[in-house]
Amino acid sequence: MEGDFIKINKWLLPLSWLYGAGVRVRNALFDLGVLKSESFSVPVISVGNITVGGTGKTPHVEYLISLLRGKCRVAVLSRGYKRKSRGFVIADNKATARTVGDEPCQMKRKFPDVTVAVDKDRRDGIRRLMATGRGKCPDVVLLDDAFQHRYVKPGINILLVDYHRLIIYDKLLPAGRLREQLSGKNRADIVIVTKCPADLKPMEFRVITKAMNLFPYQQLFFTRLDYEPLRPVFGGKPRELSTIPHDSHILLLTGIASPKQMMIDLAPHCPNITPMTFGDHHDFSRDDIARINSEFEALPEPRLIVTTEKDAARLHGIDGLADNTRRAMYALPVRIRFMLDQEEKFNENIIGYVRKNSRNSILAKAKDDHKPDNGNNIGNRPRTISFRNN
Repeated sequence: MEGDFIKINKWLLPLSWLYGAGVRVRNALFDLGVLKSESFSVPVISVGNITVGGTGKTPHVEYLISLLRGKCRVAVLSRGYKRKSRGFVIADNKATARTVGDEPCQMKRKFPDVTVAVDKDRRDGIRRLMATGRGKCPDVVLLDDAFQHRYVKPGINILLVDYHRLIIYDKLLPAGRLREQLSGKNRADIVIVTKCPADLKPMEFRVITKAMNLFPYQQLFFTRLDYEPLRPVFGGKPRELSTIPHDSHILLLTGIASPKQMMIDLAPHCPNITPMTFGDHHDFSRDDIARINSEFEALPEPRLIVTTEKDAARLHGIDGLADNTRRAMYALPVRIRFMLDQEEKFNENIIGYVRKNSRNSILAKAKDDHKPDNGNNIGNRPRTISFRNN
């Protein structure tokens, strides 16, 4: 059920109050205009959350890339968490997790024709993207994990909420995992409840919709995770999940915030799953690699390793993995699916905003069918999307 992964450390609630006081002051300074939010002459779409941990940001940004990349020049701007480089960096085809971060590296490998850049200062990053020159300047900028980066005023602000950690049941850090008060959701134009079970019942949709208590200007969507064929991390042929023998043993290797849903989804294909869990964005050490080799060799045959695309981006350049380990390691690509037949409505919102505010004349005049080109079925100063005014 929703909220089933939430754990509140009640003894830390006094510290949460102190943390919340600081967050209130910061947000008040932005609301009063003491701290300035900057708008840009290019459509900007922000995707983020108000919780610590994974809500599916990268798959949702990749959905937006797939939706828009055949219609206009798309740029993705991320902070590049845990990268070893500094300042503004545009990822090239040789980019690694060390140079740009694991998630930007993953996106660049999947979409080599899309500009992927990193910069801790998002305002500076957008300015540099806009200065890349004629024919390269983006028609739309997707901000990855920027809901709380209020120095940029996006045209569309998308808030992601994990079905298993609904923000309405959570508490502020450090007692819970909220980065700011629940009222922060009011800044969102679009709210998406992510990682929903595929068999979610109509009554549950209605209960969550009521509990989220959104304003009329906000739109609520629901998505679930869908998996593509396993892709070998170190070369080889993809394989369908259905081809895994039921008596196989899987070493599930993850360095993400919320691996539980992945275990739940893999269980019907193979019940023999041994989790090997690291922290989010974990930087694998030599000891970690030795442990991975050892844990894998200890599993009975037939066996394989399944990891995430984000972890694969970090593991790809790591030394020390045994040959057997490398041959057996597969990444499990994730895509999102909209529920309740909401996909077309979401696509129309995004494409309509970009078309209306982009300086790309082809896009502005195009009569597209709102379908992402990967088969997902998915000017003037840009205005904030008009949900609030309607």
